[in-house]
This record gives sequence, structure tokens and C-alpha cells, in this order.
Amino acid sequence: MARDRFAPDYDPDCGDASLTNARHDIVIGRWQGLRDLLRATGPDWLSRGHRVRLLAQACASSSTVESWLAAEPHSGDALVLRAATETARAFNLAVAAGRGVPIDQHRIDTAVTACLQAAEAYLDDPTPWISLISVARLYSSGVRRQELSRWWDELHQRDPYSVEGHLQVLHYYSARWHGTHGLMYDFARDAAGVAPAGCALPVLVQYARVEEYRYALDTAQGSQSAVGLGQHWNHDGAVSDVRRTWQRWIMGRTDSGIAPGELRDLNHLAHAACNARVPEVAATVLGMLGRRATRTPWSYTGDPDQQFVKWRKELKLRD
Repeated sequence: MARDRFAPDYDPDCGDASLTNARHDIVIGRWQGLRDLLRATGPDWLSRGHRVRLLAQACASSSTVESWLAAEPHSGDALVLRAATETARAFNLAVAAGRGVPIDQHRIDTAVTACLQAAEAYLDDPTPWISLISVARLYSSGVRRQELSRWWDELHQRDPYSVEGHLQVLHYYSARWHGTHGLMYDFARDAAGVAPAGCALPVLVQYARVEEYRYALDTAQGSQSAVGLGQHWNHDGAVSDVRRTWQRWIMGRTDSGIAPGELRDLNHLAHAACNARVPEVAATVLGMLGRRATRTPWSYTGDPDQQFVKWRKELKLRD
């Protein structure tokens, strides 16, 4: 049967063929491909962060990164990947335990130690600091404000416009973890306000809106689940946020290409524009994406395939 030309293409590596090849090595327990990939990536922080995050998810259920460290114990790349992998393992345990169930603090401490070791081994790399801020969420009471601020300062000095780094802070400040919706939105809007033209940071506001929606669904019960959510995506503030992100980020871009590490961000803006009923923005961003999709955030508002196809058809888009 012919594939629907509107159907989404969920490449787990977001079109990063080199990453796909390296992930195949993990399946057979071969670490050399990971070393070669990260060595070739170098200080391209967007690409490096994307690759380390997805490699860590794949390594979390294997001993590949440990095999690499056994062979090259002083490798900065190996230590950075081990830190991200320990972070992924801690989150996997948290998900398995269920919402609100604390996990073994030793596991969290192990991830924090791995992050600090990686930061010492690769001084310029922002990635261990992103992992560190991420795993801080798992402490039942969070971390001291001064500690989080120090970690944030270290990250900001290395990559001041890191979307992934800002996103981890946004999650930390969310009501789901150690903050409130207001604190989360304030952080997102402050970051967007100081971002230079063409920087993706304004999309943090769309991430915040998704996070608020997920929290509302998770904390609602039974028939109350839809209460207050009818206008969540298309009230005046949400529409203004979509237009503002479009103007600051997309209209300010000078590069027409889409890096694999940007694909999730563009899907968040496309999803927000569709649900806010801003067709000119939705059509342009979906046109940029083609069929390249990420399951989130579409999966939070229904069947992702059906939504993606529906909007592409309604907006009369072609490949």
C-alpha cells in the first residue's frame, strides 16, 4: 500500500545519519563508533548535545559506555557520555517507579558525580552541566538555590543560548517538579526576551504551554480532565506567544537548513501554531518540516499521526 504523502516520518535520530550509524554500534556492544562520532562532532554544541542525549538513551540499557571507559578511562567524550547515560538511567528508574515515588538517592548521587567528573574532564563542554541540571529534578526537594544557580552559571558561560539547557531549567521550575506555572513562564519569557534574532529560545514559551497542559491532565480526575483546557491553546495570550516566537526566531533566521537538534523545537512551534489557529505560521513551519516529525508534542493532544496528517491536509501542504 502506498504511503500517505502527508504521513509523518518519525526518524528517532531526526535525520542525523552519522548518529544512526553510531547507535547501531551500541546494539552490538561496539564503542568505537561512539568515540569517532563525538570526536568528529567537536565543539558544535547543538549537534553534540543532540547526539549525546540520544546516545545516552540508547546506552542506558547496555554496558557500552562502560566498555569505552575501561579502554579509555581519561577520554573526555566517554566521561561526558557516561554522565548523560547515568542521568538517563536515573530518569528511567523514576519513570518505572511511578509519579511521586522517590528513587534510590544513591542512583541520583551517582549521576551527579558522573556529571561533575565529566565537567572536569571536558572543561569547555556545556553538556555535563545540562545533564547535571536535569538530574537535579530527581531530588525529592530539589537542590539548594545557590547550587542550581552555580550550575546554571557554568552552563550559561559555555553556551548562553542552549535551548536544551534552558529547557532543563524550565522543567525544574515547573509545577510538576520544584516550581510553579508562573515561575516557569517567567523564566521562558525572560530567556526569550534577551535572545538575539534568529535564536530558538523564544520557543521555550511553547514548551511551557505544553508542560502546563500535561500537568493539568495529570492532576485532573475523571470528568474534570477537560475543565479549563478548552481555550488552553488558542486564547489571546497563546496566539500572541506563537506570533512572537515566529517573529523573533523564524523571521530572524539566516540559515534555511534545519539541524537535527532543531527538529523537536520546530515541531513544538508547529503544534502550537496549529492549535492556536494561526494558519500563516502553521503552514510555513510545517512546510519547513515537510514530513519530519517528532512524536512530542503531538502525542500530548491525541494521536500524533492523525493530527499531523490533518493539519498538513487542511493547510494544503506538499512535500
